[in-house]
Amino acid sequence: MADTHEKSSKKEPRIFIIADTHFGDENIRLYEERPFPDTETMDQEIIRRWNETVDEDDLVYHLGDFCAQGEERCRELARKLNGHKRLLLANHDFYLSTQKWREIGFEECYDLPVVLKEFFILSHEPLYMCRSMPYANLFGHVHNVPSYRSVSCRSACVSVERIDYTPILLETLRDLMREEERREDQEIEKH
Repeated sequence: MADTHEKSSKKEPRIFIIADTHFGDENIRLYEERPFPDTETMDQEIIRRWNETVDEDDLVYHLGDFCAQGEERCRELARKLNGHKRLLLANHDFYLSTQKWREIGFEECYDLPVVLKEFFILSHEPLYMCRSMPYANLFGHVHNVPSYRSVSCRSACVSVERIDYTPILLETLRDLMREEERREDQEIEKH
């Protein structure tokens, strides 16, 4: 008799997070001093890094500001990117409806923050988080603004400038946040 409880050989999809790609946006390229000579090079490099990192079966949460170059260009870009893509709409994305973004190639679109794995609050803009809260916030929007830390024990900025223009694994973010929590705990014990 066959074992009906045999585990499936299909692996769990990995979860990646990224924000603020701003495909094709010359102003952002200049303003954020991105290390690319032009937007075409920037776009191609982000696509290359994304596809070298993300497999077709992986899940990617894009925390907003994907591309503001119109529906057809967004569709073209979404088709080039590996993985099952979900978009949190941000200030540069609201020119299209959630339905249009789904038609473009995002499986899900959200206009409010999302709770992931009962711990991570995904948002475009940073939310207030303190050490004693039972959640952590993953966000974008602030790019390289130095008043926001890249990682704390309860938050992480995933703007592309902070994650080498490459989607980052949720597990990696969790590990970085735990490491930061241990470091903060050591500092508290010293005092």
